[in-house]
Amino acid sequence: MADVLILIPARMASVRLPGKPLADIAGEPMIVHVMRRAQAAAVGAVVVATDSEPVAACVKKSGGRAVMTRADHVSGSDRIFEALQTADPEGRAGIIVNVQGDLPTLAPADVAAAIAPLADPAVDIGTLAAVITRAEERNNPNVVKVVGTPISASRLRALYFTRAQAPFGDGPLYHHIGLYAYRRAALARFVALPPSPLEQREKLEQLRALEAGMRIDVAIVDSVPLGVDTPQELERAREILGHAR
Repeated sequence: MADVLILIPARMASVRLPGKPLADIAGEPMIVHVMRRAQAAAVGAVVVATDSEPVAACVKKSGGRAVMTRADHVSGSDRIFEALQTADPEGRAGIIVNVQGDLPTLAPADVAAAIAPLADPAVDIGTLAAVITRAEERNNPNVVKVVGTPISASRLRALYFTRAQAPFGDGPLYHHIGLYAYRRAALARFVALPPSPLEQREKLEQLRALEAGMRIDVAIVDSVPLGVDTPQELERAREILGHAR
């Protein structure tokens, strides 16, 4: 496998929770929790990509590395692609992992799980999902589902991503986890593509890759990390990580 670089996009201008990268959780800013979990995966270097000087300063104070990016990126993928040029201008990293900066409970092992599908040269992008166990999540549009054909007991080849309850019929439904491992060339191709029709309809960026014929494989993991997008989710993260200390 190629060298791995983990990039964590972090912006301060969240609509529902402004300033969330620096939100205190159990005595540490959220971005530091995410950075340390990515480092604990021990698969490659970790760099935070941000448009905020305070976030960059916080990361550096905590012993991490941060690079500055433009403020006008429309997605985390665009932000990490810009950061990649600064963080690795020599092109040493062949695999780029995009770890969202609002996943403070991420299991470090899940980072390695997302990379594993790239052992198959036919795969462009690796990502994660977990079996939905709560009935209320099945038809919740905020819970993105991945529809895929099983390759093994712990891996799918993605056919579609949707906010609807799918597929129909008996069998598991899978909650997609928005952590991605890209081949470097696949990331460059992806960010150069225009938004696709299904991407715009579902508001799901990963559909752009599928519509362009790129292959995404999905590793099945045990649980979904808490994504922090609202004050309520921030309080939940504080409860979880406060008890873990």
